[in-house]
Order: sequence, then C-alpha cells, then structure tokens
Amino acid sequence: MAGVLTLEQLLSERTTEGKLYEKLPDNRVQCFACGHRCRIPQGKKGVCKVRYNEGGLLRVPRNYVGALQVDPIEKKPFFHALPGARALSYGMLGCDYHCDYCQNWITSQALHDPASEESGAAPQDLTAGDIVKLALQYQCPVVTSTYNEPLITSEWSVEVFREARQKGLVTSYVSNGNATREVLEFIRPYVDLYKVDLKGFNDKHYRSTMGGTLRPVLESIERLKAMGFWLEIVTLVIPGFNDSERELKSAAGFIASVSPDIPWHVTAFHSDYKMMETPDTRPAQLNRAYQIGREAGLHFVYSGNRPGEVGTTENTYCPSCNGLLIERYGFRVRQDKIGPDGLCPNCKAAVPGIWKTPSREPNAVAPVERTPLAEKALTESVKSE
Repeated sequence: MAGVLTLEQLLSERTTEGKLYEKLPDNRVQCFACGHRCRIPQGKKGVCKVRYNEGGLLRVPRNYVGALQVDPIEKKPFFHALPGARALSYGMLGCDYHCDYCQNWITSQALHDPASEESGAAPQDLTAGDIVKLALQYQCPVVTSTYNEPLITSEWSVEVFREARQKGLVTSYVSNGNATREVLEFIRPYVDLYKVDLKGFNDKHYRSTMGGTLRPVLESIERLKAMGFWLEIVTLVIPGFNDSERELKSAAGFIASVSPDIPWHVTAFHSDYKMMETPDTRPAQLNRAYQIGREAGLHFVYSGNRPGEVGTTENTYCPSCNGLLIERYGFRVRQDKIGPDGLCPNCKAAVPGIWKTPSREPNAVAPVERTPLAEKALTESVKSE
C-alpha cells in the first residue's frame, strides 16, 4: 500500500509556475513576492517554504485553500469599508514570518512548525471560480485573502480576485505588509482594500520574534497609500513587548506622517502559540494607545478585541463635527449613519473610506449554484459569524 503523502508533498501537487520572480545564472531564481527577496538555488525553498525552485522555475501555490470562513468585514478589521458587510475569507498555508504570538499558526506555520501539521492543517481543493461562487452564494460582497500571509500566494489571489471583480465583488488583503514594489504593482489592479499589521516599531523585535525587518513594512505602508489602495493598519498591543509609550508614539507618528486619515486599530493580545505566559492586554492599555494615536493627529483610532470594555473607542466619529457616524460593539454595527456618498449627515464633510460597492458589477451578490467541491469545503470549514 502506498504511503500517506506528507503535507509538503500534498502542497507540491498544487502549484504552478510563478510570475513574481526572475531567473538567475546556475538555475537560481529570485522571488519578489515579499520583502525577503529570496535568491533560491535549484531544489530549495524560499523563507515561506511554499515558493520553491524546481529546475530553474519558481513554483507557487494554486487551487486550494487551507481555511475558509464567512466573517463580518469588521473582523478583518476594515472599519471604513462597507460597514456590516460579510466577507468570504480564505487562506492558504505558509508565511514569510514566524511570529511567536501568531493567532493563525495552524495555517501560517504549517511548514515551519511540526506541531502545526499535527494539528490538522491540510489543503482542500478549490478553484478560483469555486471561491467566487461561494462568495455569491453566501451573499458576501467582499472576498479576503487572510489566515496566512497573502503576499506569498499573490499569483493565486490575482486569479481569484480577477474573477471576483468581474462579478462586482470587493477584494482585500489582510497582510503583514512585508511587501515589495513588484508585488504591489502586480496586485494593484485586483485588490481594493489592504490591511497591514504594523507589529510594533522596533526592528530588533521584528528580527528576533518574527524573522523580518521593520523597514520594508514602513516602505510598503507609504507605497500602499501612494498607490491608492484603501489602507487600514492594525497594531496588536502586547504587554511588555510593544506597548511602551515611546514605541506606540513612534508608530502613531509614522502613520500620521503618511496620512492622518489612515485608520489605526490598536487591538488586544490574548495568550497564544509560543507566548502563553504573556498576559492579555487590559482595556486601559488599549485606551492609552488610542489616546496616543489621537494625540499624534490621527483622525480615526479604534480599540479592538475587548468589546464593550473600551468605552466609545470602537465607534467612528466625524473628524469635522465629532458627530457619531458608526456605532459598534465588537464586530457588530449597531448604527451606521454614513450614506453611500460617504458624507457626514450632520456637517456634510467627506469621510474617507469605501462606503459603496464600486460600479463594476452588473449583478453582484446573487445566489448561484454551488459546485460539489465548494459545497464540501464550506461544509467542513466555514463557521458563520
């Protein structure tokens, strides 16, 4: 009887030649999908372990998901894009970071950590068309690449998002921001919304705890804004790690220097993965980070992951008249006073964001027949909000 395939073998069967690379002498390749810019010899893998060199060609993931779920868009979190909308969220496997506190480690660390493979991470076959049909079936106007790092599977995301946008759907990345100019130019025609995890403002921590560096993330934030993506930024506030006044002020000041209209989410950490001894973030710590963001000049700062415990800092207020625009409790929208024109109903000031679906549909969110593969994957993986 044939042996059971390893996860590595299963993933190697679900690949195609990549586009974000160049060929080098001696059958080497250089990948441009993330800020590591890996130079990969024949037969070896990049840092992410899912992009690899086979015979002088870069092989990249295609035609599967490792996680699939329907979420409120506020969970991504996007607070200035289609409030209350449902997002079909999918992820593949692998990551270019190895964060000690990763909350999606079963998918993101699938090839880095043997414990992740033992926890059941496995590919489920779906085509780009299957994913789009699921979004339509479940009345999701948004499709999101998340749960692992979407940059390292950008060829696949473009394939999915090309079909999604033809159906009038909004597309988004939930990313660590360790991008390159090449990958952002590649995805720009197909990605509407982009969330960056700014994991702190300490390069030493980026190197020791995540396996990256801070500079590419900061450059990507500047580039994303300049290129016209709708951008929101999240900082997971971790006690004793990145929650000092100095570091939070540096992060807030940098974001404000790019644009005071970029929403900054300061969210609560809970013990996970390799940081089980680190205490959870208290509401008072989040609200201090909120005040730091406001003092830096940011118009939109939000405390997250402690619903009902952070006062009014989950809500959106008009930066011109301070009128309540959107009232939230966690991921739930209780009131939404912003119309599709994006104007404050009190003072008529324009509020930055994506408040209506772009007019590239004809008939966006209509139910369609599910394919057998899509039905199986959704039944096994999707949890409703």
